[in-house]
Amino acid sequence: MSWYLEVLKKYAVFSGRARRKEYWFFALFNIIAILVLGLVDNMAGMFNAEIGLGLLSGLYYLAIVVPSIAVSVRRLHDTGRTGWWVLIAFFPLVGALILLVFMVMDSKPGTNQYGDNPKETVVA
Repeated sequence: MSWYLEVLKKYAVFSGRARRKEYWFFALFNIIAILVLGLVDNMAGMFNAEIGLGLLSGLYYLAIVVPSIAVSVRRLHDTGRTGWWVLIAFFPLVGALILLVFMVMDSKPGTNQYGDNPKETVVA
């Protein structure tokens, strides 16, 4: 949960680097929240099957779009890539697969043009 809140604290920070752990825990909590809100929307009768969203899940999507893009850009920075690579997701199927591979890749060791490696600066 702390990784999710950490991303929300950096709501629109597109500079710096984000560890794999930060990105994937944020993604996990988003999936859980979307499933729970979709269930609540369905039970309350607010789910619209035509658009696949309900009132609560739609509001959540709107609130989380900027932090999702920001953490994706920081994750790409951590792999040594520019944040513009996030736009490859607009290419059907292939783009999303390429982006998934980039998000799974390990951090580039040491300092790169986007900052220090967050994995190496964490004190255990």
